[in-house]
Amino acid sequence: MDAAAVLCLPYVDEHTTIVTADAGVVWGALGEVLDRSFGGGRAAAYARLVGCADRTASGPRPLAEGSAFPGFRVASAVPGAELVLIGRHLFSTYALLFHLDEAGPGRTRLRAETRARFPGPAGALYGRLLMTTGGHALGVRRLLTAVRRVGATVGTP
Repeated sequence: MDAAAVLCLPYVDEHTTIVTADAGVVWGALGEVLDRSFGGGRAAAYARLVGCADRTASGPRPLAEGSAFPGFRVASAVPGAELVLIGRHLFSTYALLFHLDEAGPGRTRLRAETRARFPGPAGALYGRLLMTTGGHALGVRRLLTAVRRVGATVGTP
């Protein structure tokens, strides 16, 4: 999936946090948190269960184009600015875009934008369950909170 295809996916939502660290530190924290969150056995088991295209961690670290972990592949990586993750499984084609913007001296705004398509009746049901239960929003907010904690810890002199 290329950048144009990602932008053609329907917009789902966006979540934001402010990290007390510069963008380079936040970038490192984001990679660390994503690897820790999606690199374990539970993520791999879920990826197998729903038929994800990417089921194991692979590729370069720190994250770069072609890196993968269960459920996601890095489509684009601009260190300190943007990370685009893509994925697909039996019920969805999706992208998670992370944008890092300056929010003042020593502060970075981290935004997580989700785009997804849920094809067919099973996909529509999956999407409805994912969005109405709040599971998706909770998961993204937890990721952002973890990045904020790690980034602030690393960014503290």
